[in-house]
Amino acid sequence: MSKALAAAVQMCSGDDKEANLAVAAGLLGEAAGRGAQLAVLPEMFNNLGSGRILREGAEPLPGPTTDFACEQASKLGIWLVAGSFIEAAESGDRYNTCVVVTPVGEIAAIYRKVHLFDVQVPGASFRESNVIRPGSELVLVEAEGIGTIGCSVCYDLRFPELYRILALRGADVLAVPAAFTAETGPPHWEVLLRARAIENQAYVVAAGQHGVTRSRDGSSIAALGWHGHSMIVDPWGTVMGKARDGDGVVIAEIDLSRLGQVRACLPSLANRRPGAYRWPSAPEGSAH
Repeated sequence: MSKALAAAVQMCSGDDKEANLAVAAGLLGEAAGRGAQLAVLPEMFNNLGSGRILREGAEPLPGPTTDFACEQASKLGIWLVAGSFIEAAESGDRYNTCVVVTPVGEIAAIYRKVHLFDVQVPGASFRESNVIRPGSELVLVEAEGIGTIGCSVCYDLRFPELYRILALRGADVLAVPAAFTAETGPPHWEVLLRARAIENQAYVVAAGQHGVTRSRDGSSIAALGWHGHSMIVDPWGTVMGKARDGDGVVIAEIDLSRLGQVRACLPSLANRRPGAYRWPSAPEGSAH
């Protein structure tokens, strides 16, 4: 069974793409230099700021950011989950898009974030749907030497159905590029990551934004605070490594024999009873 080192990369991106990509390149180089064969970048690693900044920074696929990801993966010889960026699709729509790149610099998978962060919590209000459309497909990729990677982005973490389907389709590693807010992160981030690892008996590699991003939104300055605490969790729910404050890289071992042992000794996936499960009918007039 495979063993490999995985890296969760933590950044504080802003609205300067060139500067963001330079930081990302340095951290990926550090990860590869420490032996990582898989690296996960955060959500919006290339460009982060107000809704206006995100809309203006949208790129085609392929485009400059995917070219960067392919170049880095090939140069370093690593599998790269290139966090996410705002994709400007040929249809005219925009998506929050993650690409997975092989060690020879080829795009192996494209995932468009399914669940959009439209929320109002104490201290923060976000409407991601003002910038992008949701994706509609769940995505896995066979990463030679690593295992099967299931893709997700940030707010997806709150929807266990997505991860259960990925696990049932064969995911060994769940990648979670994120920009979890400073308000929701302290009570929810680690709890949700460990829950997704435990209930799906899979490794979770979660890369987050940290610090404060400031960008101009019209005549005002938008300040967005991020939780950080990038981490890697094993299939038993143990946090194998967690980032400190600041930019950095968390490294931990992905061991598929360990994953197999967990699934054998506590076979919750095998013990499912799909025949007993029924989705409740939605009340009349509610969203489906």
